Amino acid sequence: MKRTLYRCRECGYRSPQWLGRCPQCGEWDSFERVSEGDKAPKLESRTKPQPLAAIELREGGRLATGIEEFDRILGGGVITGSVILIGGEPGVGKSTLMLQVAERLANGGLVLYVSGEESPAQVKLRARRLRLANSQELLIFSEQRLEYVEHEARELKPQAVVIDSIQTIFPPGEKAGEPGSTRQVGAATFLLSQLARELEVPIFLIGHITKSGEFAGPKAIEHLVDVVLYLEGRGESSVRLLRAAKNRYGSIEEVGVFQMSERGLREVTNPSELFTVRSAQPKPGSVIVPSLEGTRPILVEVQALVAGGRYGGGYPQRRSTGIDYNRVALLLAVVEKRLGIQIGGEDVYLSTAGGLTIRETAADLGVTAAVVSSFKDRPIDWGTVVVGEVSLAGEVRPVKRLKERLSEAERLGYRRAVIPPSNALKGLNLELSPAADVEEAMEVLLS
Repeated sequence: MKRTLYRCRECGYRSPQWLGRCPQCGEWDSFERVSEGDKAPKLESRTKPQPLAAIELREGGRLATGIEEFDRILGGGVITGSVILIGGEPGVGKSTLMLQVAERLANGGLVLYVSGEESPAQVKLRARRLRLANSQELLIFSEQRLEYVEHEARELKPQAVVIDSIQTIFPPGEKAGEPGSTRQVGAATFLLSQLARELEVPIFLIGHITKSGEFAGPKAIEHLVDVVLYLEGRGESSVRLLRAAKNRYGSIEEVGVFQMSERGLREVTNPSELFTVRSAQPKPGSVIVPSLEGTRPILVEVQALVAGGRYGGGYPQRRSTGIDYNRVALLLAVVEKRLGIQIGGEDVYLSTAGGLTIRETAADLGVTAAVVSSFKDRPIDWGTVVVGEVSLAGEVRPVKRLKERLSEAERLGYRRAVIPPSNALKGLNLELSPAADVEEAMEVLLS
């Protein structure tokens, strides 16, 4: 005997009666009628449970792409049979990066590049603009139906597959759902992940970012893949940062630095030189901060401009680019309270050179020094770097991996460092100036 149920096309929620709106995912008019038997079918598993001690461990080989910044994020290369999701805002360079990666991988074997958004001729034009080699091993396949993609992958047995993008690939039958829906994207990702493991082929998925800054169908995608990468970059800057939000085969602490050029994304092997520009004479409001991006120390120039004379007698302006605005507001309060500098009526503008976004509190002391330097119109020596977290009481607190930060500064020719009190910095040739609080730090920097 069969009974009739109603199932949501988007999330699979089931109800004994038709509903106008799904109580689980909130979609309207998404229920469809399905029949379900009372007796469950006999199940036969393809595998059997086995003791942990009896499982043979086979190390998965890594496939190097030849792009060092990309390989670093993945932990040294691509694991065979893994699924890698790459996302970013429109126009940030996701397709450009993956076409470059595919071209490099094609030097060692067949690569299948599936384009669901562009024709082969459009992909060819982009490859020509990037001056990529006309490889016979890089196959362009313009297709949106998953069954045909799966068929070609089984026939060709490539060493890697690129899907551009996952929102344009539709699984067969009722699994498809609406274009771009959670159901469509989740089903396609699940089937592709099964294919990757069966063929032991790495599959790269390009995913769109929604207005809220997440992958479309985030729960359906991120939990099904092995690696999640974000390509970040501000529109006015050519700098692109590649970060890992999830990596089953390596660390998520690494970051890759690229620069957009006419020939695509170019690796930046020495990011510190990109984010610091030293002129002949130091300028007020400019401070060099040894930041930490993942496990890599990068020197960044923090710039501040404190200007009085508000137009029209309105509220003072506060603008911050590359530095968290809430953190800036906190540090400006510390400057007023602990240093006695009346900055509340001044316009304050803060920025980082090169378009890098600083996410850590270790730049607090550098931001504070830049603001005070600009307010007093007194420059800080170019040979000095500043690092330390600042508390609400004005104390300069320790930061992680301080020695690695200072070693990078020493390598680039800096002579002095204003730092939190520390006893574990032996072997450095820098002149170290520990400061217990912001008062002591400003006395050292601006004396």
